[in-house]
Amino acid sequence: MRAARTTPHRPPKNRFPRLFAPAAALLCLTLAPASLSYAASADARPSTRVAPEPEGGPVQTWRADLSRVDADDAGVRHSGGALRTAAEAAGAPAEASARMPGRHGTQVLAPHPLDRPADRFRAEPDAHVPEGARIAVDVRGRSDGGRWTEWREAGPDEAGAAVLPRAVTTVQVRLVLWDATGELAVRGLRLTADTAVRAQGEEAGADAAAFTARVFATREGLVGHTTANGHVIRPDDHFVALPSRRGLSPRGSSDYSVRVCGPARCETAPVWDVGPWNTRDDYWNPSSVRESYRDLPRGLPQAQAAYQNGHNGGLDGFGRRVLNPAGIDLADGTFHNVGLDDNGWVTVTYLWTGSQTGSTFSTRGSDVRVRQQPTTASAVVDSLAGPTQVRVECQVRGGTATHGGRTDDAWAYLPDHGGYVPTVFIDVPEGRLPGVPTC
Repeated sequence: MRAARTTPHRPPKNRFPRLFAPAAALLCLTLAPASLSYAASADARPSTRVAPEPEGGPVQTWRADLSRVDADDAGVRHSGGALRTAAEAAGAPAEASARMPGRHGTQVLAPHPLDRPADRFRAEPDAHVPEGARIAVDVRGRSDGGRWTEWREAGPDEAGAAVLPRAVTTVQVRLVLWDATGELAVRGLRLTADTAVRAQGEEAGADAAAFTARVFATREGLVGHTTANGHVIRPDDHFVALPSRRGLSPRGSSDYSVRVCGPARCETAPVWDVGPWNTRDDYWNPSSVRESYRDLPRGLPQAQAAYQNGHNGGLDGFGRRVLNPAGIDLADGTFHNVGLDDNGWVTVTYLWTGSQTGSTFSTRGSDVRVRQQPTTASAVVDSLAGPTQVRVECQVRGGTATHGGRTDDAWAYLPDHGGYVPTVFIDVPEGRLPGVPTC
């Protein structure tokens, strides 16, 4: 585990215009056939049941409860025994950064505990999907309260099954509904879990450290618009957009965050939107598991390859001429905080990647400073825009700090951020962090 404290890399400042071609060829989205309907299991019990599976181990199946629409859902309603879009409602999500037309609905279901670890999942919706509408079912998982894996889209059969990078004991499901007709209705959803047959220890993207890349950043702006997770963009907002749903945080959460280092400083901000340019380009993943553009090396966004090297004829995934090499969009507050006054190159660490050893906690408060040494007099090496899931390697006594009525001299070392934060900014009852060794 890395012990050295490093200062942020400050890349040269290049300038490109933030321009977009007219919204041509936007209908390249894959649309579901007219009146498509999937048969659901007759077993409506919410508990998991187990059946034999000759190759992948025991199968677990359950029926999802779609009736509960709560705070992390957006643009959906449950009525007439089915989940439907409610795109006319305020806060209906849209892929603002990607400049995609129309809105959609998203439901994030409650986490579901499994009877035994599993890493392969199938999803069978019982739905009426009219022409021009479609459904995506994404799954993610975690074990022992650790970090969530990335989302993976799950289909109804073995060929379309979602395989997570590791076996998990808790799974969560996200439904995304695109519907301009108002007729799409999801009556039920059956999930199946088992274990994929793979070589022991095989795990995609199991690097020791979180992956880092140098990419071109653009300013999102778009105050008043709605992001892909249903967040309404505010002035001086702090979040980022990446061109794939795989790393999209549910509304109000920081489950997936990035550390962005610009010319002046670093900031850690959550991923709340999808874009720029593409929506299926998880370029931070190894090419072998990348959702699209597997001919490109890891860390190279398709938009950058199109702009610089003529990939896909210089077009993005929707047939639009790529006019800058952007691989990340920054909300106004993040854009200015890292020191950009025009579009430019930044260094980005995708904090949910890597082996994720160590203990994970949530911070509290906004603009929490990460310092090079465990004292408030030390240099700031990062700032946490809001409550953030952080990985703690060890803890140490240092200078005293006060927050929320608490004063303590305990500090936590965050290896992904290159420094320390006072534990009074970590959401635990006392200053010392349980289960974390001393530095």
